Amino acid sequence: MSEFLLELFSEEIPARMQKRAGEDLQRLVTDALKAAGVEPASARAFATPRRLALVMDGLPDKTPDVKEERKGPKVGAPDQAIQGFLRAAGLASIDQATVQEDKKGAFYVAIAEKKGRPTADLIAEIVPAVIRAFPWSKSMRSGRHELRWVRPLHSILCLLGGRVVPFGIEGIKSGNTTRGHRFMAPAEFAVTDFADYEKKLGTAKVILDPAKRAATIKDGALKLAAAAGLKLIEDEALLAEVAGLVEWPVPLIGKIDDEFMSVPQEVLTSTMRANQKYFALTDANGKLAPRFIVVANLIAEDGGKAIVNGNERVLRARFSDARFLWDQDRKQTLESRLPKLEEVVFQAKLGTVREKAERIAKLARELAAVIPGVDPNKAEIAGRLAKADLTSGMVGEFPELQGLMGGYYAKADGLGDEIGNAIAEHYSPLGPTDDVPASLLGKVIALADKIDTLVGFWAIDEKPTGSKDPYALRRSALGVIRIVIESGLRLSLNSLIRVAMDPLKNKLVLRVTQAALDNAPEGAAILPVSDRTAVRQSLLEFIADRLAVQLKAEGQRYDLVSAVFSLGGQDDLVLIVKRVEALSEFLATEDGKNLLAGYKRAVNILNIEEKKDKASYGGEPDPALFAQEEERTLFDRIEEARAEATHAIGREDFAAAMRALAKLRAPVDAFFDKVTVNADNKDVRANRLRLLALIRAALHEVADFSKVEG
Repeated sequence: MSEFLLELFSEEIPARMQKRAGEDLQRLVTDALKAAGVEPASARAFATPRRLALVMDGLPDKTPDVKEERKGPKVGAPDQAIQGFLRAAGLASIDQATVQEDKKGAFYVAIAEKKGRPTADLIAEIVPAVIRAFPWSKSMRSGRHELRWVRPLHSILCLLGGRVVPFGIEGIKSGNTTRGHRFMAPAEFAVTDFADYEKKLGTAKVILDPAKRAATIKDGALKLAAAAGLKLIEDEALLAEVAGLVEWPVPLIGKIDDEFMSVPQEVLTSTMRANQKYFALTDANGKLAPRFIVVANLIAEDGGKAIVNGNERVLRARFSDARFLWDQDRKQTLESRLPKLEEVVFQAKLGTVREKAERIAKLARELAAVIPGVDPNKAEIAGRLAKADLTSGMVGEFPELQGLMGGYYAKADGLGDEIGNAIAEHYSPLGPTDDVPASLLGKVIALADKIDTLVGFWAIDEKPTGSKDPYALRRSALGVIRIVIESGLRLSLNSLIRVAMDPLKNKLVLRVTQAALDNAPEGAAILPVSDRTAVRQSLLEFIADRLAVQLKAEGQRYDLVSAVFSLGGQDDLVLIVKRVEALSEFLATEDGKNLLAGYKRAVNILNIEEKKDKASYGGEPDPALFAQEEERTLFDRIEEARAEATHAIGREDFAAAMRALAKLRAPVDAFFDKVTVNADNKDVRANRLRLLALIRAALHEVADFSKVEG
């Protein structure tokens, strides 16, 4: 078994492409080897700004021998069929084929044995093919070469078992040499295997492993911060990006001029992060400190003084621009920016951001009326101004600061911390791990914004399809769910959707409803209408589906959400979750499992008989028609359980409702053990079917058990 080492050495590979490129290189080479019957024991890929590397262990010296069988015609088949089989199989005569039998009779089989080939020859074919077909998101040609690579490719190191695998591509011949750091160790050197390769790269001031480069940066930054009595603002995404910019990271600390510290912290950190790839520092109180960490790509003779000075000058210019934008933006109030929102299109069919802002304001006021502790006037103001910072110079330069800058500008306008904080956090949560808004008013504005977005796109029939969700509507729905549940807000989603839909009634996609088709007189013209009820129901189902996904991620069963939601009128997410949790605990018990089995048996019989009789067996059973004690007992227990469960549901004690239903297990079991539902007497039979319908109705007090799997 041999070790395979490959390095593709080029000009700088963009940091954002390196991780994916390493994964692609490993996948493409591994898949090509497996297709030839060679499977490495292990494979690891590495990337630096100037190289992609791959090492595999456990490769055989040759590919395995392969035996291929081609099934032919039956023995005794016409000569034309046999001749066609011989040509396809490459046989001179039928005597070279073997005869095999199955239950259909004897047939010819051509067996071809292919001897294995040297693995080095296979690699010499695979690597050039992988290089030519490499899936860079962006690539270029250099000089007269036809080869496309992310940046000009300079050399290829390719070893199998310590020996060079010879091949060439666009004038580049494979070899056993590479280069170290561009400035500190640019000379070429030879390697024998991966251990030698990694060691010599280290000597040549190249840390091959991105994880080790990131750890070096983080450790160095933490030490510099501690020495200055400060704390590092940890940023894993920035750390990974910077690790992709350097081969020999050297963290250095620089200063920020005090004159810039009056600019909002988020502006300064965004400038440092987005433009300069600097790490920010805070003092003991969590306030941004006038210092920063820059990562150099070499060991400077002066200890990095010139590098730090240069970066301080660049940062000074950046911060000057940011301060200018901050000062200019505050010359206008948020209110005065609203007319400019008429020039910003939210979505072609849904109008401008100004229109959306007015809808958010209206919906926020309605929400404030049903959420204790929220001032409706402040909710309306915050909702109307939530998007006003989109026309500011700062957000134009740093789009990621939208909302945050609006909060600062609102406070500068004298609107107060409550409105300012609500505007600042109304985009939250942006993802499954992002925090929901901290303030109650912030929750209201965030809900109004997200519900308006969902209702708007449902109104124009632009829903997510499959994996496509260009408007991030699933994220909006999850945001609504998380805000409501994590905050314990008692809201009727159906009512909110109805309110949110009212300003959009003229934008609803027109449809020909089924009701219109069914009820139209013969020959009458059918005009399309906007089916607002169908839109509301569709959106509620979408939110319920997102809730099911969320609860499943938390360990709950997907079907239980459907069981609760299918009852109808279930649009209070907090109550839905409480019902699901109680139902989950109930079905985990022996009584729950057996009662579910009894329910399904009852409903199956009921469905079959109702379909056969073309009748519905609703209504109350007649106790006078009970012929057996088990019928009377079941009827009495159902009445008791329903009353107890209904009372428990009224006080939102769903666990108690489940305990009440659990008392039905024994009488239901006894009924099915002793009673024949399809009695000869048709009145007794109908009465027993009504009793089964009563079981169904009793359990549907808490959930639609037909939706429960198992």
